[in-house]
Amino acid sequence: VQLQASGGGLVQPGGSLRLSCAASGRTFSTYVLAWFRRAPRKERDFVSAIDWSGGSTFYVDSVKGRFTISRDNAENTVYLQMNSLKPEDTAVYYCAARTMGGLRTRGSEYAYWGQGTQVTVSS
Repeated sequence: VQLQASGGGLVQPGGSLRLSCAASGRTFSTYVLAWFRRAPRKERDFVSAIDWSGGSTFYVDSVKGRFTISRDNAENTVYLQMNSLKPEDTAVYYCAARTMGGLRTRGSEYAYWGQGTQVTVSS
C-alpha cells in the first residue's frame, strides 16, 4: 500500500484547507484510514479516522466540529476538510492505513504511511 498526501499550505487563522491522500491497492475499500499530525517539537498525534464504508468516523476532541474526514473508494482517496483553522493546527499532516480491524488512534496500529504535507496557520 502506498499513500500520497497533498493539499497542505499556508492559510490564515479561520481559513480552510482540504487535504487529500491517494492510495494504491486493489482492496482500498477495505482499509481503515486515518490522519495524524506532528507539530514542531511535539510527538505525532492522532487527528481522525474513518472506517471502510465511511459510515464510522472518529476525531480528537480538539478538531471536532472543525474537521471532517471522508473517503471516495472509487477514487482510492481519503480527505480531511479543515475549517476554522487555528495556529495550533500547524503541523505536518500524515495519512495512514491499516488493512485489518477497526478504528484506532495509536500510530503503531497503522502499517502504512504517507510522506506528510505541511499545514501552516499564520497571519
